[in-house]
Amino acid sequence: MKCARLLLLLCCGWLAGLGAQAQKPRPSLAACNITWTSASRNAGESMPCGGGDTGLNVWVEQGDVLFYVARSGTFDENNSLLKLGRVRLRLTPNPFEGGTFKQELALHTGDVRLTGTAKNQTVQVHIWVDVFRPVVHVEISGNSKLSAEASYESWRYADRATKGKENNQNSYKWAPQGEVKTRRDSMSFRNQGVEFFHQNQPQTVFDVTVRQQGLETVKSQLYNPLAGLIFGGAMQGHDMQPAGTITGQYLNTPYTGWKLKSRTPARTHSIIVALNTTTAPTAKQWQQQLQQTLAAAQQNPKAARQRTLNWWQDYWNRSFIYIRPGQPAAQAPEWQAGRNYQLFRYLLGCNAFGTSPTKFNGGLFTYDPSLTDSTLKFTPDFRNWGGGTHTAQNQRLVYWPMLKSGDAALMKPQFDFYLRLLRNAELRSQTYWRHPGACFTEQARKLRPAQPGRV
Repeated sequence: MKCARLLLLLCCGWLAGLGAQAQKPRPSLAACNITWTSASRNAGESMPCGGGDTGLNVWVEQGDVLFYVARSGTFDENNSLLKLGRVRLRLTPNPFEGGTFKQELALHTGDVRLTGTAKNQTVQVHIWVDVFRPVVHVEISGNSKLSAEASYESWRYADRATKGKENNQNSYKWAPQGEVKTRRDSMSFRNQGVEFFHQNQPQTVFDVTVRQQGLETVKSQLYNPLAGLIFGGAMQGHDMQPAGTITGQYLNTPYTGWKLKSRTPARTHSIIVALNTTTAPTAKQWQQQLQQTLAAAQQNPKAARQRTLNWWQDYWNRSFIYIRPGQPAAQAPEWQAGRNYQLFRYLLGCNAFGTSPTKFNGGLFTYDPSLTDSTLKFTPDFRNWGGGTHTAQNQRLVYWPMLKSGDAALMKPQFDFYLRLLRNAELRSQTYWRHPGACFTEQARKLRPAQPGRV
């Protein structure tokens, strides 16, 4: 009996020790952070940063801090998953030219920090995304005064025809119905900031698909994910004002930029990019919702930061795999595998609350396609098996492992995806085969035009 009690006490103590250990920051996770000591050549050498349902590609190129902004659910008329633009930050004097440099992805806090020192001036740029609101924060601090200039850059300042392989980014793919265009966004200076949004036209690829697949008799009952969709956001800076527009070209893509500039030099500057995606009859309603997000983001950023830090801490403590903990060795394949697990899980955590599942082919973190294939001279919106196409056999590789890793909460976007489509699947089955089943296609998101020669 005494031995049994002793064994029970030992087991309880061991389990309690595991619980206490799980609440502490783990040095093994910090060892998996990514640190660079030189700037990037282009967007292909960018670093992921995100939270909630928003992802950034962050890099420094020729002294400028840049990042792409992407968000779950931003589908245009053609069902392309469009990025929300690019932000460029330029500091004067510039700490990222001719001095020491450091860029770090801190997994345990879910953010990116850039540090530059030049001519006795040291500046840190802290970039993070609010997990619970679609807001990007850029915080700049230095040991002496400097000026800040932030530009919102967009390549969708005009309609753009997509031809040939570029249509792989939408739901037409190999079956375009006449000319296919990515429609222009609306962009302007507003409330001392830059406002930008894409409002889907009344006619979309959904209408083409319904007609092509003989489902017009039930069209009014079908869920249409593209109708009335408006997405975009606003960029504002503390004590910053509009400073005109610029034009340029990044790689193969021309762009227009809307600049904000600090009124006076200061040791600290802050910029936010607030986002809004909604289904609304008018842009005015979208703007009203965006203003609410902006007001909430500016009210208490320190509290928002703490909530975000708490979420990431709980996320990393809930589930982990460490191989050779305490013995980081970048050249050891087994340690690399463990680090890659942490990095991939970080990417998944950046879309924990998305309206759409994490795409199997790049998630929120794609970039200019010519940097992976020089023949693909397309915009940063491009991806093969594009935007709204969620191929089931590939999506399973993203979501099934979450059952084992303890990340069941992250599976909600995938379950919601099928729940939204359920009625469409039932109507398809009833129309074609006159029975009450539910027909889900392998390449799902919504109905899509059939490929030539295929059913």
